[in-house]
Amino acid sequence: MADRTPEHDTPATSTGSARDDAYDDGSVTRPGVGSGAGDGVDEVDLIAQAWRRERPGAPVASIGVITRIWRVAKLLEDERRRTMARLGMDVATRDLLSTLRRAGPPYQLAPSEIARRALVSPGAVSQRVARAEAAGLVRRRRDGRDGRAVVVELTSEGHQVIGGAVDELLRHEESLLSGLTGQQREHLADLLRVLLADLTERVGPGRAG
Repeated sequence: MADRTPEHDTPATSTGSARDDAYDDGSVTRPGVGSGAGDGVDEVDLIAQAWRRERPGAPVASIGVITRIWRVAKLLEDERRRTMARLGMDVATRDLLSTLRRAGPPYQLAPSEIARRALVSPGAVSQRVARAEAAGLVRRRRDGRDGRAVVVELTSEGHQVIGGAVDELLRHEESLLSGLTGQQREHLADLLRVLLADLTERVGPGRAG
């Protein structure tokens, strides 16, 4: 998830970009304005209405999608951190151990491959590996096929720890989707898959140009 939500409460000036200023991260609730969920209008709808009033002709339709994604992402990120803290593991360590466990036997990867799969920098991987290694959850060793290469692998303790943590996390996150029907969840997953693939191609790391 993104580390930074755009700042959106300042109206665009005549020389600014209406698109850049269109979104609102909703960190401040306006006096007298609630969520409006009861009448089918929420804060994001009010944001779009306000920009439509302040900047007639600005393309505000994307607010309904992007601002809601930002808000959902922030809620889920915060909840995941709380859940992992309850389980006694930080999010970065869970990410490292999960990446290794999902790789399958022999549960080892090169640091560069961990960075690619986890969408983090090589420096971040080094820090994560050092913490997990100190806790006995992973170990670094020379690859037998190339004595110069180093791989990171799960220890038996790391294997056990991540298995239990993931089970608990997934059970909890399953409950977070209880407000959607099975059909709604499948439809949302399909739409997000399309959006993610398109944005990754156009603005993601390693894009052409």
